[in-house]
Amino acid sequence: MAYTITNKCISCDLCKTICPSNAIKIVGDRPWIDPELCTNCVDSIYSVPQCKAGCPTFDGCVEITSDYWENWFKNYKNVISQVTNKTDYWENWFKTYSQKYSEHKTVNS
Repeated sequence: MAYTITNKCISCDLCKTICPSNAIKIVGDRPWIDPELCTNCVDSIYSVPQCKAGCPTFDGCVEITSDYWENWFKNYKNVISQVTNKTDYWENWFKTYSQKYSEHKTVNS
């Protein structure tokens, strides 16, 4: 599995300088990872892919999966987690607001 550069890339070119297989090329003004040259830093002295480890945005380099369903479920889980967090936010807000309201009501009574 190769890695790819996402739209979160800030074009710092750090990944290009630390890639041990020289798989990162500049195309136009954006970096691009050549999937034919990318080895995921396997069989090297590194335990993790260096483009991912050295990226200052943490999401500039991401692993590409070629499996359609793996990508689909990954996106699905991401969307569900975002929806769930928003639900939790409103539940917490309601609990806090109702608690403050009941405290205020008992003080003023």
